[in-house]
Amino acid sequence: MSKDQSFDVVSQVDLQEADNAVQQAAKELVQRYDLKSTGSTVTLDKAASTVTITAPSDFVLTQVKDVLNTKLVKRGIDLNALAWGEVQSASGGTVRTTGHIVNGIEAELARRINKEIRDEKFKVKVQIEGDKLRVFSPKRDVLQDVITFLKSQDYGIPLQFVNYR
Repeated sequence: MSKDQSFDVVSQVDLQEADNAVQQAAKELVQRYDLKSTGSTVTLDKAASTVTITAPSDFVLTQVKDVLNTKLVKRGIDLNALAWGEVQSASGGTVRTTGHIVNGIEAELARRINKEIRDEKFKVKVQIEGDKLRVFSPKRDVLQDVITFLKSQDYGIPLQFVNYR
């Protein structure tokens, strides 16, 4: 009769937008009066999907992180997409922190999402495919209910819903 409808649940960050936000933040660090002469830096390593902030003190590091967060939000990147590590001492009396950009849904979290969808008794099938989930149902209304349910939950990472067909 009718073919199943489906959509994918993913967690992706556009690295080009993240790069633009990092470049804008670095430009503001050079121009802003209170941060101009601090020697703070913000860098993005696209290959490793990490953002590194170096600053002379914890206070300045917090200010630089706020500048970066502002730029990320303006670029449409959810702040939950960055998992910040511990603040470490670096050479020359400076401090450094590294944020890992979350791309993909980890297997453990995918199983948790799958279990929560099943616990809600939606009439759907869920498949875990690598770092994404695919949700199937013969009815689009049920899929929209699943999307609404997932949006209301907090998994610590931003979720996007793509390939809705």
